[in-house]
Amino acid sequence: MKLRERDTSPINRVLIIMPTYNERDNIERIVPEVLKQDPRIDMLIIDDNSPDGTGEIADSIAEKNPRVKVIHREGKLGLGTAYVRGFKYSLEHDYDLTFEMDADFSHPVDKSPEMIRTAEEGYDLVIGSRWVEGGGIENWPKTRLLISKWASIYTRAITEMPIKDTTAGFQAFRKRVLKALDLDSIHSDGYSFQIETKFKVWQKGFHIKEIPIIFKDREHGTSKFSKRIIIEAFFMVWWLRFELLFGKI
Repeated sequence: MKLRERDTSPINRVLIIMPTYNERDNIERIVPEVLKQDPRIDMLIIDDNSPDGTGEIADSIAEKNPRVKVIHREGKLGLGTAYVRGFKYSLEHDYDLTFEMDADFSHPVDKSPEMIRTAEEGYDLVIGSRWVEGGGIENWPKTRLLISKWASIYTRAITEMPIKDTTAGFQAFRKRVLKALDLDSIHSDGYSFQIETKFKVWQKGFHIKEIPIIFKDREHGTSKFSKRIIIEAFFMVWWLRFELLFGKI
């Protein structure tokens, strides 16, 4: 696999995609925190018809702030499809860098400027990593902590992907990465979505950098983590290995 030439072009426009489902206790607090990090940042909230009124709150925020846009979907369609929709929006509106970020403050918002700078240094995918030196997780149950750590080790062993935090959900993609990915071919969700996108970025020869973050468990709301997500991820890595062996990536 041959690495591409580095892209050190300036980043003028940044989009942070934030999927939501029942995040009314977080959304009003996190939006101003995100926007104050850098004047280049806009936000796209993608709400899956939250019964707690998150979508309506997001609309109210967007009415007052042109840097915030909202997409409403008909139901709980999953994290992966939300991000794919957001990636397409980013390309349609010509953003230079596109983030994935949770709405529950588990991702350190104040790390976004460092991630932007890292992308400007010539990295195509910048990952906020829990498993590099200086990274970590706070306030997670031991069981979930072990599952997350094991998932990354297992994924690396099967796919040979040189990324320590393969299930990380706080990451930033340069525009040329999103253009190169076949977004319509991505159908996975949760952990699987994060694994699949990283794997395809790596296989296409893009430059990847992990920077340490401290991931904190949510203070408000309910986690979307489930057994189905674990099972899907377990089989996803073998599918990726198969695709790699037969040259379909």
